[in-house]
Amino acid sequence: MTATSNRINPADHLPDYVSPAQVKGLLGHVDIWRDAWGIPHVRGGTFQDAFAGLGFAQAQDRLWQMEALLRRGTGRYAEWLGPRAVAGDVIARQMNGDAASRRDFALLGDEAKAMLVAYARGVNAFIALRRWPVEYKILGCEPAAWEPWHSIAVMRQIGFLMGSVWWKLWRAAALPIVGADNIAKLRFDDGGSDLLCVPPGVESKRLAAALADLKPGISALLATAQEQMGAELDGGSNNWAISAERTATGRAIVAGDPHRVLEMPNMYAQAHLACDEFDVIGLTVPGVPGFPHFGHTAHVAWCVTHAFVDIHDLYVEQFDAGARHYRFKEEMLPATHRPETIMVRGGNDVTIDVVETQHGPVIAGDPTKGVALALKSVQFAVPDTSFDCMVRMLRAKSVEQLYEATRGFALLDHNVVAGDTSGKIGHRVRALVPKRPRSNGWLPVPGWTGEHEWDGMVPFEEMPHTIAPDKGMIVTANNRVVEPEREPYLSTDPMPPHRTRRIWLRLKELKRPSPEQMPAIHRDLLSIPAIEIRERLRAIGLPAQTKQLCDLILGWDGEMRGDSVAAAAYSAVRLELTKLALRRSGIDKTTDSDFTKVAPGLFPEVQFWWTLPQLLRSNDESLLKGATWNELLREAVVTVSKNAPTADWGTLHTPKLKHALSVAFPEYAGQLDKDCAKISGDNDCVFMAGYSMKLGFQATSSALSRYVFDIGAWNNCRWIVFHGASGHPVSPHYANQNATWAKGEMVPMLYDWEAIKRGASSHQTLSRT
Repeated sequence: MTATSNRINPADHLPDYVSPAQVKGLLGHVDIWRDAWGIPHVRGGTFQDAFAGLGFAQAQDRLWQMEALLRRGTGRYAEWLGPRAVAGDVIARQMNGDAASRRDFALLGDEAKAMLVAYARGVNAFIALRRWPVEYKILGCEPAAWEPWHSIAVMRQIGFLMGSVWWKLWRAAALPIVGADNIAKLRFDDGGSDLLCVPPGVESKRLAAALADLKPGISALLATAQEQMGAELDGGSNNWAISAERTATGRAIVAGDPHRVLEMPNMYAQAHLACDEFDVIGLTVPGVPGFPHFGHTAHVAWCVTHAFVDIHDLYVEQFDAGARHYRFKEEMLPATHRPETIMVRGGNDVTIDVVETQHGPVIAGDPTKGVALALKSVQFAVPDTSFDCMVRMLRAKSVEQLYEATRGFALLDHNVVAGDTSGKIGHRVRALVPKRPRSNGWLPVPGWTGEHEWDGMVPFEEMPHTIAPDKGMIVTANNRVVEPEREPYLSTDPMPPHRTRRIWLRLKELKRPSPEQMPAIHRDLLSIPAIEIRERLRAIGLPAQTKQLCDLILGWDGEMRGDSVAAAAYSAVRLELTKLALRRSGIDKTTDSDFTKVAPGLFPEVQFWWTLPQLLRSNDESLLKGATWNELLREAVVTVSKNAPTADWGTLHTPKLKHALSVAFPEYAGQLDKDCAKISGDNDCVFMAGYSMKLGFQATSSALSRYVFDIGAWNNCRWIVFHGASGHPVSPHYANQNATWAKGEMVPMLYDWEAIKRGASSHQTLSRT
């Protein structure tokens, strides 16, 4: 640590959780109790006072993170982090999240506006105390005043372009290499058959691409391939619900966990908020009032997983000289040019020319050379009133009312699973999905023909949903929502069904499940692809020099335990096989394509790792240019055996919990970063701890939280987050949940106010100025 960093004492920047404070515009007083885990429990008399209190409490814990999310969503992060943040700022400016968020605030109803205004008052009251997080001292800056529309920009940023856009870009980059006949093979493994969310647990035949679906994109891309050739994947989650008649308690159970990148601080924050109208506890997003993803009131609980329905389309656009016009049908229409200047800490300003067509901004390729890709996304192109929904959700008293409250929610596509005190459970896909040809789902499509335009949105009534299903159970884990042929078209690229199958199996093994049995399902470590690859190795015969390595894998049970050397050996073989197949197929050359350079970037190792099990299972060797899978497997095993892992999986896999500033300011890394307790799991397990195959085995994503809702017995609910409630690196609540989280255990979710008051670690009162 440098002498400069020694002059900063992070303890001087911890908030005061005890002294009374004032908030402009309060109608009464607000109490903030913090429990033994540092989780805030906020109570005000009125709706507005409660949200002002939440804004104050979240600013106490996460103010720097709130502004960081805002800057990332509006393309101003390089002002803090320097050149390494420019690429992210570029796409944020191209998508114009600032203007979209201001637009959406203007469209909101009076209650949602009042919620956002009150929340902003609470945030600004804390800012006015001038006891800011240590990150502002490191950066040498002051926090910006919080405006009501900022919360919309933050909410938009946390789901920024998640989903189908990355597979479309990946296939576009690979098309000139693998050809039209093979392009549809480049997608997530589907486990051999699709397992559906609706109807719950029903098996479906595999998705197959019709030539008519592929031809428009293939023709548009291959016609320009010479010009073109001269994201990282995150997100996922598990959730499940069991109706009252199936449980040991006679009450419904809802449980699950959201999987995302392990960013410090956590993109979720535990909170409890009450007023005369509602009493809700759950996970909030720092900077966002309401409980959009996970929570419960006195009557109903809800949670989400990413639905992977298709809300993003890419269009191949044809431009004239200078990209002043683009072709649409028989006309040349004027393109819009919008200059954007990005200020860069420690570097020169970067000015970009954002070129837009009627479909959206150009995000890949150079339009001045005649051809480029434009992106049209529901997240930006469609006016959104999700914050109206968030207010209505807090008053819902049943599953039916909760789902009606979500009508119009569009910031991301989710499976919303819920249960209520009557014992009912339900599932609804909460999203706005455009009506358009299913050919839009595979590749960028020609923008000039007029044949791939949006025709409004799929009606709310036609979105997949079920209430009180016959089986009495619901499971979603990013698997396919409905059968592929269903009209209207919804999705092409859901994640593999392996986690879903494991959860169904575990639930069916429990004759009368209880809430106390749910964490064992969270902790399930069996990897279905690992078992398949193990058995393939057993069947093919392996060279003698690989005996020690192969005996290790062949004698293994397929569980990705942290103390298992065999789990590490399997992972090394699978990664080496992925690299061999990439080189053999030539798909490793996709790194040269403009399409893979859209921030945060697409890496062949990552994309193909997800595809490989399907090709191996079906023995599809069409990409291997004469090689066989058995040959490549033998070669992979021989290569790995020369430097076989000797450390167990947890040693290789456990991440360092790195703060967002520690790379840009390494002299402060010792203060900002935290060690993580040893973990298990991988990308395919229910106990998910994913790694990026480009960067090695260290986990980069996992469950940000886990939860079990015992519907109606609210004091019996439990939860956990991966580090802690606080965003302050020296707070005792910054990483106090990590060891419990790593073991797959949880802490009480306190809901009873008298118990909260008796056990509170602090109490603070807010009053009117």
